[in-house]
Amino acid sequence: METAFIFPGQGAQVVGMARDVADAFPAAAEVFAKANDVVGYDLRAICFDGPAEKLNTTTISQPAIFTTSAAILEVLRNDLVMSAIKPEVTAGLSLGEYTALYAAGVLSFEDALTLVQKRGQAMQAAADATKGTMVSIIGLDEEKVNQLCAEAGEGELLAAVNFNCPGQIVISGAISACERAEKLAEKYGAIKAVRLEVAGAFHTDMMAGAADSLSKAIGNCKISDPGEIKILANISADYYKSGENIAQGLTKQLTCPILWQKCMERLIAEGVEKFYEIGPGRVLTGLMKRINRKIRVINVSSLEAVNELLKS
Repeated sequence: METAFIFPGQGAQVVGMARDVADAFPAAAEVFAKANDVVGYDLRAICFDGPAEKLNTTTISQPAIFTTSAAILEVLRNDLVMSAIKPEVTAGLSLGEYTALYAAGVLSFEDALTLVQKRGQAMQAAADATKGTMVSIIGLDEEKVNQLCAEAGEGELLAAVNFNCPGQIVISGAISACERAEKLAEKYGAIKAVRLEVAGAFHTDMMAGAADSLSKAIGNCKISDPGEIKILANISADYYKSGENIAQGLTKQLTCPILWQKCMERLIAEGVEKFYEIGPGRVLTGLMKRINRKIRVINVSSLEAVNELLKS
C-alpha cells in the first residue's frame, strides 16, 4: 500500500470552513446544497457564518465536519490529476470514520450524513442524561494514565478512551472524576491536563443509550462490503471485512476507545507513504508529527491547499 486518505473528527470545526472551496468549485457547493436537503436546515450557513456556539454543538458539528470533508473530497475527485490518485486505504478519527466509509464507497452520501446527524443527536441526548466530560492528558504513557484513572475514579466511571499519539491520551467519565484527575495529573508526571469542550463522556458506557439509538438507524441504511479500498476500524486497528462488521464497529465506537495511534502505526508498518488529511483543520497532521516525524501528511483543508495540490 502507498496512499491513505484520513479524515478528522469532532473538534476540527471552525466557522468559515470550506467557504473558499465552495466559492471556487461548484462541485463543493453542490455537496453543501445536498447536505442542506438531507439534514433539513441550512447547515451550509452555519459552517460558513456561524455562530461558533451553534457550530460547536455536538448535534451540528458532526454533520458539519462530515459535509466539509466530503465537499473537499468531491473537488479532488473531479480533478483529472487527483482523480487518478486512488487511496488503497481510508481511516477517520471517531466521527471521521463515516467520511472514510463514504470515501471508500461503502456508504452513500445521504446515508452517511443521515447516520452522522442521528449520531450527533443520540450522543447529545445521552450526554444530557449522564453528565460526563473528557480531559486530555499530556505527557503520560498508557500505564500512568490508567493509574491516574484508578485513583481519580473513586468508584465512578473514568477511563482512557482516545489514544491519539505518544503523550496524548484522552480520558472520559463522570464530571467529578474528571475534575479529580485534573488535580492529580501533575502527581503522575503529566505536563498538563486540558478539559475538552465536549458535551459528555464520549466512548464510554455513558454512551450506551446513544449506541442503541444509532444501531437502529444503521439498520435502515445500506452498508456495502468493502471493495478495492480498505477501511481501518478505530476500535481495533483492523480492517473492516463486511458491511455487517462495519455496522457493529460503528455502534461499538460510541462506547469503546479510539486507537488512532495504533491505526496510523499499522499503516506506516504496511508501507503507506502518502497520507492526505482531507477536511477542516490540521489535527491529524499534528498527531502524525508525534507518531512518526518522518511521515509527511498532505493537509487539504483550504482553497490554498486544494489549489496547491491540484497544481502539483
